[in-house]
Amino acid sequence: MRHRGISGAAALVAATLALTACASGSDDGTAPPAGSSAAPSVKEPVVITYDGGIFVLDGEALRVAHNVTLPGFNRVNPAGNDSGVFVSTESGFQVLDAAAGKMTDVSYPGAKPGHVVRHGDRTILFTDGTGEVHSFDPKKLTSGKPEGRTYKTAQPHHGVAVELADGTMVVILGTEESRSGAIALDKDGKETARSEECPGVHGEAVAQGEVVGLGCNDGVLLFKNGAFVKVKSDRAYSRIGNQAGSEASPVLLGDYKIDPDAELENPGQFALIDTTTNSLKVVPMPEGVSYSFRSLGRGPKGEGLILGTDGKLHVIDPVSGKLTTSWPVVGAWKEPMEWQEPRPALFVRGDDAYVTEPATKKVHRLDLTTGKVAGSVTLDATPNEISGTLSAH
Repeated sequence: MRHRGISGAAALVAATLALTACASGSDDGTAPPAGSSAAPSVKEPVVITYDGGIFVLDGEALRVAHNVTLPGFNRVNPAGNDSGVFVSTESGFQVLDAAAGKMTDVSYPGAKPGHVVRHGDRTILFTDGTGEVHSFDPKKLTSGKPEGRTYKTAQPHHGVAVELADGTMVVILGTEESRSGAIALDKDGKETARSEECPGVHGEAVAQGEVVGLGCNDGVLLFKNGAFVKVKSDRAYSRIGNQAGSEASPVLLGDYKIDPDAELENPGQFALIDTTTNSLKVVPMPEGVSYSFRSLGRGPKGEGLILGTDGKLHVIDPVSGKLTTSWPVVGAWKEPMEWQEPRPALFVRGDDAYVTEPATKKVHRLDLTTGKVAGSVTLDATPNEISGTLSAH
């Protein structure tokens, strides 16, 4: 199955974990020398994958603090605490202590580790190859593998799950061949709601008021007030496979693709899903500008953020749908054919937006309060995926 999701299954991960944790690096991004003295404090860690490893940047100083050697194509997601990041490996999920710059022995084994979801005080892992779901308190990761809730789908598939504050868990339904909808389980694991009105269901986002949105090939499936609600688009095919939500807004931001036969569609529009009115609005990008699955984010006030192929970070008012401003960050770029290949990628945390620029081997930090690039660093390898911890360390 070909996949272009934000945090989907790793198809090309390495067979081995050859790990090296090093001390402070130089401001030009070169890897810290092996055998250096004790590692300095890393403030607000940001992690960058490259072909052969993971750089850990000090997100405040924007310098390379650690270089973890890890052969192959690697995927990264926030673990949900102030020091950890989940790395998808060939054998499963494993926690990287980003602050210390070393892999830990906390792991969740299983083939094809897929989506990692953070919501409230829970982190939820979905392992595509086994259909296993693990939900736990991420703050407890620092003292070992935490006890948590587990669930296993009827058949393995590329899926996602999210757990709400009352213990309700929403889980995608599907098989290895197709995906059709989702179910809701109460805190005891009993099914309380079901919908199979979401062909090609993929990805999730949570809006204000704990409304869950799941993307479909013909709109969005919402879970709100204990029931599923389908929000259809006005087209027979309108794939929304990636979404970004915010606790500050009832509106979800989604991609919007309209060509079912495209090997690579460069979308010229995006979707805004109002979870209060159960409505969907399609908004055009600026003329000639597209984006990729690594382009979507939300600002601290709930504003929508899209990193365009024109190299600008476009800011969207989620209520009106208007593009309020566009800030230059990187050079113009084109989306590569294969989803594993590097392209500019966006990671947002608080008032900062971190953007990779593979063409120049740079990473930039954009201040979302001013729209100015506050700092940049040049790496000694081409950056691919970007993630980080969720709060200052």
